[in-house]
Amino acid sequence: MNKREEAQLILAKAKAKEKRTKMLTVALVAAAALAIVVPTAVVLSGAAQEKSAAAAAAAAPIDGVKTYEVASANHVTTTVTYDQMPGVGGDHNPVWLNCGIYDAPVPENNAVHSMEHGAVWISYDGISDAEVSALKDTVGEKTYLILSPFPGQDGKIKLTAWGEQLSVDSADDPRIKTFITKYRQGPQTLEPGAPCTGGIGI
Repeated sequence: MNKREEAQLILAKAKAKEKRTKMLTVALVAAAALAIVVPTAVVLSGAAQEKSAAAAAAAAPIDGVKTYEVASANHVTTTVTYDQMPGVGGDHNPVWLNCGIYDAPVPENNAVHSMEHGAVWISYDGISDAEVSALKDTVGEKTYLILSPFPGQDGKIKLTAWGEQLSVDSADDPRIKTFITKYRQGPQTLEPGAPCTGGIGI
């Protein structure tokens, strides 16, 4: 083998080695990208499916929900007595009730104003401390939710939104979360985005 052939052989080996190195680098980069993309896609897909399932559940009719036609929504300074307990809408106090968790009964006319803004009011009567605690966990730090006792209501736990009401017997009833998903700032809201703070109460 002359020097020229030897030089060509060395050059060919170097090129082959460089090609192998590039292919290995590309394979490693692709593997690293897949290691990031695949789990992320799975998480996003799972989140999307969960959101889609929640939306579908909220869009479907909820067993036991009663819908009422509310004739008026005037701001009045006089006391309003409602046909339902608690009231599902109608004339109400000009000042809304701040959303949150209350351990004592709240002024009904102010709470109805909060529902005009899209709040869901969860009221209860005659339930155990454990169930009250479970309801508090459900409400947590979420906005546009009110939780309070309502002595004398005709049901253990009631969920009320403007024109909509559901009565359940247990704090672990799955319809509670479905009702909240569907009606908190839901399509029945007369003034979506109006505040649920800056009024009266906590």
